[in-house]
Amino acid sequence: MCFVWTGSLAFSQNGSINGKVKSGNEIVPYAKVSLMGTNHGVISDMNGNYVITNIAAGQYTLVATFIGFERHEEMISVLSNAKTTIDIDLKANQKSLDEVVVSGTMKPMSKLESAVPVEVYTPAFFRSNPTASVYEALSNVNGVRPQVNCAVCNTGDIHINGLEGAYTMVLIDGMPIVSGLSTVYGLSGIPQSLIERVEIVKGPASTLYGSEAVGGIVNVITKNPTNAPLFSADAFVTGWGEVNADIAGKFKKGDKVQSLLGVNYFNYCNKVDNNNDNFTDLTLQNRLSIFNKWNFKRKSNRIFSLAARYVYEDRWGGEMDWTPQYRGGDDIYGESIYTSRWELFGTYQLPLKEKVLFTFSANSHQQNSVYGDTWYIADQRIAFGQLTWDKKIGLRHDILSGVTMRYTYYDDNTPATSDFATALNMPSNTYLPGAFMQDEISLNEYNKLLLGIRYDNNSIHGNIITPRLNYKWHSKSKKSIVRLSAGSGYRVANVFTEDHAALTGSRTVVFLSDLNPETSWNGNLNVIQKAFTKKGLFMTFDFSAFYTYFDNKIFADYETNPNQIIYDNLDGYAVSNGVSLNVDLTYKNFSLLVGGTAMEVYSVSDGVKERQLLTEQFTGTWTLGYKFVKAGLKLDYTGNVYGPMLLPVLGENDPRPAESPWWSIQNIQLTKSFTNIKGLEFYGGVKNLLNWTPWKNMDANIIARTNDPFDKNVTFDTDGNAIATPNNPYALTFDPAYVYGPNQGIRGFFGFRYTFD
Repeated sequence: MCFVWTGSLAFSQNGSINGKVKSGNEIVPYAKVSLMGTNHGVISDMNGNYVITNIAAGQYTLVATFIGFERHEEMISVLSNAKTTIDIDLKANQKSLDEVVVSGTMKPMSKLESAVPVEVYTPAFFRSNPTASVYEALSNVNGVRPQVNCAVCNTGDIHINGLEGAYTMVLIDGMPIVSGLSTVYGLSGIPQSLIERVEIVKGPASTLYGSEAVGGIVNVITKNPTNAPLFSADAFVTGWGEVNADIAGKFKKGDKVQSLLGVNYFNYCNKVDNNNDNFTDLTLQNRLSIFNKWNFKRKSNRIFSLAARYVYEDRWGGEMDWTPQYRGGDDIYGESIYTSRWELFGTYQLPLKEKVLFTFSANSHQQNSVYGDTWYIADQRIAFGQLTWDKKIGLRHDILSGVTMRYTYYDDNTPATSDFATALNMPSNTYLPGAFMQDEISLNEYNKLLLGIRYDNNSIHGNIITPRLNYKWHSKSKKSIVRLSAGSGYRVANVFTEDHAALTGSRTVVFLSDLNPETSWNGNLNVIQKAFTKKGLFMTFDFSAFYTYFDNKIFADYETNPNQIIYDNLDGYAVSNGVSLNVDLTYKNFSLLVGGTAMEVYSVSDGVKERQLLTEQFTGTWTLGYKFVKAGLKLDYTGNVYGPMLLPVLGENDPRPAESPWWSIQNIQLTKSFTNIKGLEFYGGVKNLLNWTPWKNMDANIIARTNDPFDKNVTFDTDGNAIATPNNPYALTFDPAYVYGPNQGIRGFFGFRYTFD
C-alpha cells in the first residue's frame, strides 16, 4: 500500500508511473517519491513499491529522497493512458549516520548491521554548539558527561553512564592513544576541522580493546585525505576572551600520496573572579596542536596510512596575583601544568591474499606540573602493535582474530615509582600481550550472533580472560532493531595518572593494600524503533537498559579522614545500572534530538549501600535546530540538565552542601550561510544562557579556605585531622576537589567557517 501525501487518485486518461525504490540489492521502504514542481508525490511501501497516478503527459523531474541517502533526480517522460515502470536506485550518503561504524567490531560495517550498538556524531552535530575541544563537545551527548575534577586547574575526564573517566577509553582512528597520564589532558587539542565523526560505545568493550574500556569507548575518527576538503578554517572568540582557531588543508604528491595537515590553537589569558574568592574562575590556557595524516596508494588498493600529532599546552589557575615566579613556592598559590605530547599511529595492510592488517601507535607524554608547592613531574611512553586477520568462512561466519602487544613506561616523582624500603627511583615497565577472536554469525537474514573472547597477560597482574556475546535482530522493514549483549571486562589502575585529586590540595594519599585489577560483568538491551508519517515526519526511538557488576572495584575514600584520600579494592561489590532513551525527530526544516538517562551507581560493603560520589542519578540533553531556508539562517538551541549528586565535603562541619542541586547549561546559536559564496558561514550566539555556576546560591566558597591555601594557619591533632579554631571554625583545609560543573558563566561568542573543496 502507498500513502498519498498530496495529489488526487481520481481516475482519468492521464498516465502513471510505478516502480521500486532500492539501494543496490536492498529495498528502501518509506522513501518520498515526487515529481518536481507538481503536487504529485507518495511514500513507498514497506517493500519499496510506489505508484503515482493521474499524471498529465509530458516531461518531469522525478525526485526520491530518504534519510541516509543522497537525493535522486532523473528526467522522465509520461505518456497519456500509459503505465511507465521506473525503478529508483538510491546511493547511500557517505555522511549519513547509518553509513559506516568501526568501533563495535573493529572493522567497517553499516551501523544497521552492527551487532554492537554504536552512537555516531558528525561534525554537523558538534557545530550546533561550537567548542574548543572534543572534551567540551561531548556535553550534549546523552549519558556522557565531561566531569571537571579540579576547581583550580579545571582538568577533567569523560563519564559514561555514571562511571568515572578512568573507565572510558579514548581512541583516535581506533588506536588507544589517550590513556593513563594523558586521560585528563589528551582530549584537548584534537583539531575539530579534521574530525569525520565520533563513535561512542557505551558499556564494557574489553573483549576487543582490553583494559580501560570498561565503561565505554570514545573513538575519534579523523578525515580521510581523499575525501577531505582542499582547505577549511573555523575560528571563534567569546566574551570572556577565549580564542580558538582550526585550520586544515590537504595536498598530494602525484597520484600515490595524499596528506592532510591541521592546526588547532586555543588561547585564554583573561583573569576572571566573579565569585570573589581571589581565585581564577577559569583556568588560563595556551595550547597548540598540529596534526598530519598521510595516505599512500598501493597495489590492489591495500591500506597504508600514517598520522602524527603534537600537542603543547601551558595552563594555570590559582590566586589572582599569581605569576610564574611563584611557581612551586608557598607564597602565592597556583597550579601550573606544562604538557608536551607527541603521537604516531598508522595502519598497514600486509601484501597477502587474506586481509591482514598491522596497526601500530606510539606516544610520549611529558608533564611538568605544580599544585601549590607540590611538584608532579611525570614521563609516560606507550608503544602499541596489533595484527588482525579478517576472514569470511562460507556465507554465515565473519571472523576477526588478532594478537596485540602494549608496552607502557611510566615514571614520576611520587611514591608510585619508588622503592619504599630504599627510596630509589623505580620506573614502571608494563607489558601487556594479548590475543582475541570474534565470530559474527549470520543466523539468517534477520538474526545475527557475535561471540568473542580476549586473553591478556599483564606483566604485573597475570592472566585475564574477557568473553562477550552480542545478538541482533531486525524486522523485514528494518524499522525495528533489537540488540542484546553480555560480557565481562577488566581494568588495571594507576592512581596518580587517573585521579587528579591525589595531587591537588593538601590531602595525603594512603594505600591500604596493593591494588588488584577490577573485574566486571555486564548486560545491555538496546531497542530501536523507526517511524514516519505520510506528511514527512521521521522519528527514531533508541532505548537502552544497562547493568554492570564490579568485583575488586578500586575506590577513593574521601570521607573517613578529611585530610586523606584512601585507596583500596572494595570489600564488597559495586553496581552501575539504568535506562536511557534518545528520540530523534526530523520534519522538513525542523530537527530535534532529545535524550535522558536515569541511573543508579552504588557500592555495597559490609551490608551498607552507598551512592557513588560525583554521579548524577538523571541526565538529559537536547539539540534543537530549525532552518530558515530562504534567509540562509539556522537556529540551534542546545542544552543539558543534571540531577543532584553527592559531593566530597570535608567532614560533617563543612558548610558547603553535601549534595548538588539540579543544574542546567543551555546555549543558543544563529548561523548564516550564503548562496553566492559557497562554503562560508558566520555564526554567533550565547553560551550558558541561565548564567549558572556551582557557586550560585551558596553561602560558602566552592574552594575551601581560599584565604589559606597552604594551610599555614590550620591546627591539626595527632591523627592529622584539622581542629576547629577561631579562624577556622569549621575545621577545614584547603580543598579544590569539591567541584562538579563548569565555573564559567554566561558569555557571547562569534565565529566563522570557510570550506573550499
